[in-house]
Amino acid sequence: MANTTPNSNTTPNSNTTPNFNTALNFNTALKTAVAVTLTAVTIVSLSLASVSSADAATRVTFTSAVPTWATTTNLTSSTSASTVIEGEMYLKLRDAAGAEAVARAVSDPASPQFRQYVAPQDWIDTYSPSQADFDQAVAQVKANTGITVTGTPASRSYIVFRGSVAAFNKAFDTRMGTYSVAGVTRIAPQSTPSITGTAARIVSGITLDQSRFAKPAAVTRGTSTAKSVAALNASTPKSVTVSTPCSSYITQNYARYPSTHGTTSVATANCGYTPRQIRAAYGTTTRSGAGQTVAIVGAYASPTITSDVNSYAAYLGEPQLAKGQYTDLSAARSTFTDKAACGLPSGWQNEQTLDVQAVHAVAPAARILYVGASNCGGAMDIALSKILDKGLATIVSNSYGGVGEPTDSDSANSVQGDVNLHLQAAAEGIGLYFASGDDGDEKANFGSISPDFQASSPWVTAVGGTAIGLSKTSRRLFTVGWGDTLDPISKSGGKLTYRHTLPGRQFFGGSGGGLSAIFTTPSYQEGFVSKGRRAVPDIAALADPFTGFLIGYRPITNNTTLSTGSFGFGVVGGTSLATPIAAAQMAIVQQQTGVRVGFANPSLYALKKASSTAITDVAPRGRSTVLAYSSSAYSYAVTLDTDSSLKTRVGYDTVTGLGELDVDSANDFIDPAGTGY
Repeated sequence: MANTTPNSNTTPNSNTTPNFNTALNFNTALKTAVAVTLTAVTIVSLSLASVSSADAATRVTFTSAVPTWATTTNLTSSTSASTVIEGEMYLKLRDAAGAEAVARAVSDPASPQFRQYVAPQDWIDTYSPSQADFDQAVAQVKANTGITVTGTPASRSYIVFRGSVAAFNKAFDTRMGTYSVAGVTRIAPQSTPSITGTAARIVSGITLDQSRFAKPAAVTRGTSTAKSVAALNASTPKSVTVSTPCSSYITQNYARYPSTHGTTSVATANCGYTPRQIRAAYGTTTRSGAGQTVAIVGAYASPTITSDVNSYAAYLGEPQLAKGQYTDLSAARSTFTDKAACGLPSGWQNEQTLDVQAVHAVAPAARILYVGASNCGGAMDIALSKILDKGLATIVSNSYGGVGEPTDSDSANSVQGDVNLHLQAAAEGIGLYFASGDDGDEKANFGSISPDFQASSPWVTAVGGTAIGLSKTSRRLFTVGWGDTLDPISKSGGKLTYRHTLPGRQFFGGSGGGLSAIFTTPSYQEGFVSKGRRAVPDIAALADPFTGFLIGYRPITNNTTLSTGSFGFGVVGGTSLATPIAAAQMAIVQQQTGVRVGFANPSLYALKKASSTAITDVAPRGRSTVLAYSSSAYSYAVTLDTDSSLKTRVGYDTVTGLGELDVDSANDFIDPAGTGY
């Protein structure tokens, strides 16, 4: 439908709002890429061997306190004593082995305890730190002048706090330093932090800077997270533009390009698939998700989300939100912090809008619960705990990301605080779906090949990405893994040519994945992956922005007052799109079967072993798939299924995992292992 093409007249100022334009702004993209390069998890982990005394006067050091990039070479100065930063203290579970055992038993299709989930309060009463231990830890944090506790969950499993650098230096007997790495300024400890021994016996880890801050992961055609993107148009000959009208469906419009695998007629990228097209693509046209609740965790909150969803629905002839269908439990605006470091409320508005509209598109009758955090750090844990501690939903979409996994020697300890939340969710029968990332193998950003944490946790379902081509009747013409390589068109001797041999040299973005460096192969992946490591992702859904999803909203024009502009449209993708699609599909599965799937991975891999059609493999197409795309200044051949070093293959792969869900076979989830339990 041509009238769904994004309207550039409604495009806000790109300096303060999400970019609705489809121009490839490579300079902005480079800054964005570098800004997230160092967001790898850097948590100060407690070395259990170092706890030799519980005496209050004893200071117990924490290993892995200093990030690997916090070297004297990168150190620029000591951090201003008045700078305010955030910290988080993770507490040990009362019975960690028991918590893991119950999470495993209720999730395993071959277990007699399969789907006999634990009530939230029962989990807290049995496995969370005791109230006395928790109170002791909170009191110790509060005893430090200049540090304020800003968040604690009902589960008592961690403490979020803020304070000045001077207060942190004194409380943790360290010095915070300012570092410059690849042009990015970061704050981290210069010396190993420590705490007094009384609290140390119950503490498993502490964060002392912004190293765990998440980032909104929606991808537009005007942004790329690839680190080397600025070089794409820097060389000669000069790139040129060719008329490239977008298409409402693949093969609607073509562009006259240089010879491309034997043809000069190349199908153009889409204008953004509509909800109707998405439902047809994923087989949910006759299903609604009624009776199910999908929760979404993000940062901040859009001031216009309900009116945006309803305006969008009205424009496209879609069902609007019913009374009580959307619930917002976000933090109050007055509590928002770290806005610049987190990508601003305007950046997260794009993410939230995508999440909500994608869930509503796939499962239009499902209830949606949005929990926006006051920042993108420790408050994200608080947001997730609001859901887990009260059992407010059975499915949670987490379509935000970091970069890579921690690389320190005690990394297993350094992520345990988050893994404890994942265990709680699994035990309670709450499925957590995490975006696998948009930068492929992460080498360009992280310096080495790595999947993203938290997607690499063995207790969550990691969602990778695909590109799908739909016909005029919404029949699938192709499904491939998401990975885009761009090749600009140049003019030489009066003839159009490609700058490089196809597929080109510039990796634009692709499904995150790979083998974990910190988690071993979970039992459910045995027989699917080798090398003894947890592999990411588990499943996949639409993510390619060049076969993307149409969204509409009133963008924030002032990140202080949260005032908004006129309603407009944009085309988005990324595993931020794939994750809510997969979560909404699972809502359809639960509606159709009447079962609460919970942590889905053991069931998903059991279904694949049983050759169920509930999961459709995404294999290489066998020939190159190229789309034409033009910005205001350049035209490109976009070669699909070219994801960094990651490759699609028959069977499990680190681009699409097991493949895409097929809700037509939802009944297979009732007894995925055929055990009769």
